[in-house]
Amino acid sequence: MEIKEILSKVDHTLLAPAATWEEIKAICEDGVRFGTASVCIPASYVKQAKDAFGDKLTVCTVIGFPNGYSTTPVKCCEAADAVHNGADEIDMVINIGWLKDKKYDDLLHEINAVKAACEGKLLKVIIETCLLTDDEKIKMCDIVSASDADYIKTSTGFSKGGATKHDIELFAAHMKNGKLIKAAGGIASIEDAEDFIRLGASRLGTSRIVKLVKENA
Repeated sequence: MEIKEILSKVDHTLLAPAATWEEIKAICEDGVRFGTASVCIPASYVKQAKDAFGDKLTVCTVIGFPNGYSTTPVKCCEAADAVHNGADEIDMVINIGWLKDKKYDDLLHEINAVKAACEGKLLKVIIETCLLTDDEKIKMCDIVSASDADYIKTSTGFSKGGATKHDIELFAAHMKNGKLIKAAGGIASIEDAEDFIRLGASRLGTSRIVKLVKENA
């Protein structure tokens, strides 16, 4: 697989709590230089990034991050604010406790409410697979497939595990209605990236792939 094709599927990510503008600016510059699908950055930097890079760069940010237990109105407010500031894509974290409690209608309602707040922008739904059983993952495939969201996403990268090939295979077998798949967390090599794409991921959330390409340039 050509490296350019891989990079075109990468959400080049920096979500560290202590991330500075200089670090955010650097990954934005890399995103433009290497043609990544987007940069995924904290909401507080979205406006600064869009002011600096404009249409040269697709900016993604995270909502209800990383634990997912903010109320639905708060998540909607976060999403609306991010879009107002120029975000092109939104990655939201589900309420994992609701899934454990089988509050499936509440989960669907929340996803659709956040999507409405996105005003037509792309929405990816993070389900934190490392905390779920396979049955719970399949249920979330059903819910996201029935929702107005665009993607299901494996992980925040802030829990006890990231994307696995098993999870992407599971998603690929159960996602419907044209919904897409994002693998995120722990994608450490070009070979990993290729494997996740071949298994069905349309996006990869990672900070390492661009670094590897730069090191080998």
